[in-house]
Amino acid sequence: MSGDRREGRSATAVGAGIFLSRITGFVRDLMIARFFGTTLAADAYAAALKIPNVIRNLLGEGALSAAFVPVYSSLLAGESARTTVPSLLARRVLGRLVLLAGILSALGVALAPWLTRIVAPGFDADASALTAQLVRILFPMAGVMILAAWCLGVLTSHRRFFLPFAAPVLWNLSQVAGLLLAARLGWGPLIHVLAWSTLAGSILQLLVQLPTARALAGGVRPLLDRGSEPVRRVMRNMVPVAASQGIFQLASFADVLLASFLPSGAVVGLYYAQRLAYLPLSLIGISVATAALPEMSRDTDATVMRSRLVNGFFQILYFVLPASIALMLFGDLAVRIIFERGAFGEQSTHLVAGILIAYAVGLVATSSLKLFAGGFHAMQDTRTPMRLAAVSVVTGIALGAACMWIMRGAGFGALAAAGLAFGGSAGAWLNLALLWSGLRRRVGVLFDHTMIGSLLRIGLASVAGGAVGVGARLVLARQVGEAGTFDAAITLVGTLAAAGVVYLSIVPRPPRPVSDV
Repeated sequence: MSGDRREGRSATAVGAGIFLSRITGFVRDLMIARFFGTTLAADAYAAALKIPNVIRNLLGEGALSAAFVPVYSSLLAGESARTTVPSLLARRVLGRLVLLAGILSALGVALAPWLTRIVAPGFDADASALTAQLVRILFPMAGVMILAAWCLGVLTSHRRFFLPFAAPVLWNLSQVAGLLLAARLGWGPLIHVLAWSTLAGSILQLLVQLPTARALAGGVRPLLDRGSEPVRRVMRNMVPVAASQGIFQLASFADVLLASFLPSGAVVGLYYAQRLAYLPLSLIGISVATAALPEMSRDTDATVMRSRLVNGFFQILYFVLPASIALMLFGDLAVRIIFERGAFGEQSTHLVAGILIAYAVGLVATSSLKLFAGGFHAMQDTRTPMRLAAVSVVTGIALGAACMWIMRGAGFGALAAAGLAFGGSAGAWLNLALLWSGLRRRVGVLFDHTMIGSLLRIGLASVAGGAVGVGARLVLARQVGEAGTFDAAITLVGTLAAAGVVYLSIVPRPPRPVSDV
């Protein structure tokens, strides 16, 4: 099978797993919105969940995949594939991760009050106390997810893509089951039940992947010996990748920190908006980038790399650009359909929809970053993306903070959090431009005049589809209405169908500007 066909099938498997995980994730978010809305308890949970998630992203899925997968995949593709070298590498890396996960989990539980003050200094005493309690429950999840990331690295290196990306289904369903059971049996407080269910779900997510990872890696007994050159290479590469992830997580922390000074609902409003905005990112951006990394790591020839990067970008653009326009124009309908019930009222819908628009502005860039950073990671250069991320994130934080304070002063209240989202979008576009420029020097021109037609066609089709969708919404709103969930659903489906027909009539399939290699 050719590299591009293999990547296509791999991306489809990743996308299928992510789709299932996102569908159950929306059910989970629906339950959280129903029981907690945009209240103080919801703010506290969103802030508490942010802390272990940052550690997971810092040392788990992002850093480990970028540092471990290229080295492990290259061993599987070479002469050492017929020896125990790949297995020893996997088990030695696992040994170090087990030790790290245990230390971090213990520290997080012990330092919960101090972590809360750092992350959300604007919370009042009640919100801070509740957040600290939730951090103590949730923080061990960071260690569990680091080990789950090792499974993901092993499985994707062996081209087993569906399982690790479908495993979060158990994480979501654990929380849904915990809330429904607690509400039925009268357990309380419900927010604590949600936190314990979240931790239990992370353990299930790890356990479901372990048997397959064990079979592929030749065992899961951790090794803590001195290691070998490949192990040292993984650990050495992890430092700048973790630093790079840390820079991105700094922006995430900054959003929570700054939003904590806004009225109640700002922190969790960012959370709900991210969940909707990042659906295209997860389904398309992560799918394409995850499938491309092992293949680029096996063959770093400049021509091959260029083909995979450019074709991957056009795949992302084809799906994500129209999705971003749809979220900007019709995101309020999606928010109403998914979240507006129980404690989540009309005011909450307006808040989340406003923040969603700011996130959608940068969605194409955000969805492409993992692919282009992966080009450097495949060449085992993890320092360049770190430096470029630092410039972009600092710029985004500064711009977002300025926008937030201006909007706060203008009386936007919790909606001033949209300024933070806009700063993140601007930073993502800057980061994409810097990564693109850096890769151009490594593998040659990525974008030339032959691709302008494809870009213009996708852009024109997206704008035309959006315009037709606006017209369709106006008609359907008069005929059907948008007030109720059912009415809003009919209007949204009809609007997206009209927009989709126009878009697909102009661009029926993703363009392939570079020939298959």
